[in-house]
Amino acid sequence: MKNNNLFAALRGAFPGELDAVAVETDDGLRYSWRDMERATAMLANLLKSLKLPKGARVAVQVEKSVEAMLLYLATLRAGYVFLPLNTAYQSAEVAYFLGNAEPSVVVCSPKNAAWVGQIAKAAGTAHVLTLGDDRSGTLLERAATCSDKHAVAVCGADDLAAILYTSGTTGRSKGAMLTHGNLLSNAQVLKDYWGWKQGDVLIHALPIFHVHGLFVAIHGALLNGSKMLWMARFDPRKAVQAMQEATVFMGVPTLYVRMLAEPGLTRRAVANMRLFIAGSAPLLVETFQAWQERTGQTILERYGMSETIMLTSNPYAAVQGERRGGTVGFPLPGVGLRVRGDDGQECVTDEIGNIEVRGPNVFPGYWRMPEKTKEEFTADGWFKTGDVGKIDGMGYVVIVGRSKDLIISGGYNVYPAEIEGYINEMPGVAESALVGVPHPDFGEVGVAVVIAKPGAKVDGDAIVASLKAQLANFKIPKRCFIVPELPRNTMGKVQKNLLREQHKGLFA
Repeated sequence: MKNNNLFAALRGAFPGELDAVAVETDDGLRYSWRDMERATAMLANLLKSLKLPKGARVAVQVEKSVEAMLLYLATLRAGYVFLPLNTAYQSAEVAYFLGNAEPSVVVCSPKNAAWVGQIAKAAGTAHVLTLGDDRSGTLLERAATCSDKHAVAVCGADDLAAILYTSGTTGRSKGAMLTHGNLLSNAQVLKDYWGWKQGDVLIHALPIFHVHGLFVAIHGALLNGSKMLWMARFDPRKAVQAMQEATVFMGVPTLYVRMLAEPGLTRRAVANMRLFIAGSAPLLVETFQAWQERTGQTILERYGMSETIMLTSNPYAAVQGERRGGTVGFPLPGVGLRVRGDDGQECVTDEIGNIEVRGPNVFPGYWRMPEKTKEEFTADGWFKTGDVGKIDGMGYVVIVGRSKDLIISGGYNVYPAEIEGYINEMPGVAESALVGVPHPDFGEVGVAVVIAKPGAKVDGDAIVASLKAQLANFKIPKRCFIVPELPRNTMGKVQKNLLREQHKGLFA
């Protein structure tokens, strides 16, 4: 029987020269491919020694480190289910995740061991281990006594590999279940689509509790046998310097904005780079253009979700078309994508509707939520992404916003991304967010929250007046506030739920 364990495929792609450097950290540590093989075997043997039940979950909330990545790989290798938790989560959130997932093992930072241990005990977790970003903690102490030989566990393509909890901006977070087949099929498609080749070196600057950093970046490098330059924390100056030795960079839009503020970012600094990829949050067209002007290189923007990994991508190769700012490109090979109206009819070109997808990368459902799972799939098996968008005349997918961000004002649909696009083009505006708040007459109205560019003076009333000259009246925000910053999650996404909460009493 073929072993569909994702780790087996990643391990099979290691280069023949196992003593070559696989990962180099920003504080000068080097890990060879042989180190990766041995360490994952020892950690897998430690997990095996705990006599865990089949399909056991291993929940991990630790700071970014190479050892944390090795623990992820070892969990796959041993045939268990990896459950990464955002380091920003506090006790109430962690209690919910552990109660819901019922992990057999919890690994946390040594500094959090006391409170996490109490929550884990209450959730019935049998084993609590610690892992510090300085290689301290009980996990590595115990793994050090284990054998460095381990036969990779046999898994089917449909066996669970990971559970990722969605950010839960509407109600409780849901655990998206991803299989070995979901993850491997997507990694193989991206390897070809993004032109990974021998000698590529990846700058890994993302967190590893999220699809982008944990799956897209790590699987991409490992499946290509590529070295990673590992940044525990993003530093724009160090990232630009590392580009002398790298060829691929993946980042969220915020990272590009921060690097654009570095004087060292020049065409010469990026001369060795082959590919810049952006995702996890919308990339402003202004950032896209500024990067092009400054570096001579065009960022490739793509689109994915916790439930599906990557769905679409702007083209890598010029023969497939140009990379277009403000779009997320075409559906990836093997991915079906359609846009349908609320009436269930397929939308015509440029018509805005609900994005639905299917393919080998699409998850089987939410952990222990059969009703919710059923609700999120259509009768003919397409997953409702909750994103609103359109397909333009050239086949490019454009995301307009989340369906939950949709504002229905006086019976008319208002798509925040459209209004934000107009505001962002105004002089002195760095970025904007539009949210819907309750209104006695219209049911709901838009409120704009704007950040000014450094040194610029912008006026909320002037922004509203300018919009009135360009857009239908029902689309005009009733108020516009100028603020120093927008609330964001760790992936740089604006947390509109917090803005809605903040302004919900404005018209009460």
